[in-house]
Amino acid sequence: MEKKNERLSKGVRNIIVLGLVSCFADISSEMVYPLIPLYLTAAFGATPMLVGLVEGIAESIASLLKVFSGYISDRFQHKKAIAFGGYATGVIYKIALIFAGYWTGILLARVIDRFGKGVRTAPRDVMVSESADKDEMGRAFGIHKMLDMAGSAVGILLSFLLLRSIGEDSYKAIFALSLIPVCIALLLFFFIHEKQEKREIVRREHFWKNISRLDGRLKLYLAVTFLFTLGNSSNSFLLLRAADMGFSSSGTILLYFLYNVTASILSVPCGKLSDRVGRKKLLVGGYLTFSLVYFGFAFCSGKPMMALIFVVYGVFTAMTAGVERAFIAEIAPAALKGTMLGLHSTLAGIALLPASLIAGALWDTVGAFAPFVYGGLMSLLSAAILAAGLRLPGKKQV
Repeated sequence: MEKKNERLSKGVRNIIVLGLVSCFADISSEMVYPLIPLYLTAAFGATPMLVGLVEGIAESIASLLKVFSGYISDRFQHKKAIAFGGYATGVIYKIALIFAGYWTGILLARVIDRFGKGVRTAPRDVMVSESADKDEMGRAFGIHKMLDMAGSAVGILLSFLLLRSIGEDSYKAIFALSLIPVCIALLLFFFIHEKQEKREIVRREHFWKNISRLDGRLKLYLAVTFLFTLGNSSNSFLLLRAADMGFSSSGTILLYFLYNVTASILSVPCGKLSDRVGRKKLLVGGYLTFSLVYFGFAFCSGKPMMALIFVVYGVFTAMTAGVERAFIAEIAPAALKGTMLGLHSTLAGIALLPASLIAGALWDTVGAFAPFVYGGLMSLLSAAILAAGLRLPGKKQV
């Protein structure tokens, strides 16, 4: 019992350190991210369609890489080194932003950033799952997501304060200052313990050769993820919608701060709740909440309502972001855990480019409300499929 408690204690510490790595990395990222659509439109005259193209390409590249980083971490068991390399690209990203002279330079910088995210996400999530007790997987991912979103909130708040103090044209100064927290994140890697397992060296078949043997629930959820993401365009469109409603650059960033604070506060409670009632209820509820959010963005009539919608969007993130990772980590084959976590993100990435292009085209040709009506309908469809199709034998529904 004493050894078990010691092992669990080490696991919790590892989860917290991994969460702090994400926290500081997200402080750096979110000091910059909400400024990108504003910078593109202010400095380069970009249209919503062009913003969608930049974000769609960048996010798709990131997600396409996740399945490969997950497979590599499963195959060679160097999760910590792979994750470190992914986080290190954050330094290159900020430097590229500082020296970008055209919108294509911003695209290149975003590709570099998303490349790093694509490399680090799957091995990091595997390390979180390996550090957690099997009956508290939701809580473990909830803790990680809480720290992750807290870092996002701090980064956004810093961006807001810097814009207010040194002016709304101070983008490059903020890009430079954002280098500090990402360097702290890299130093925290010295405190991460990677679980090492002695494995018999055998010839492994590629996972796609045995995909028919995967758990039916996992295959269904991967398909629903693809469908849902077709309507879930980049968050840049949410920020553009707020600006379209008359919010200033700093005011728009403050709304994004509200979203991240809400998600951070609720991530652990939602993770614990999924451990008790099952993942399915949280995921279906999350998709329904997302549809409510997007219909709200479509038909919002005032600034107070816009602020409330960003808060509810944080509720959606808390209900799904950590819970879906816990679900996949639980039902994926042990030897393919990283690969399946990566494949989940890869499928989302394949859908994200057309989703962002569709959103940009709808905005330009129909109106600012159109991409959000489309996204809300796609989310309702995804919730219906998940509710009807995701079944688990026994009393507890995943």
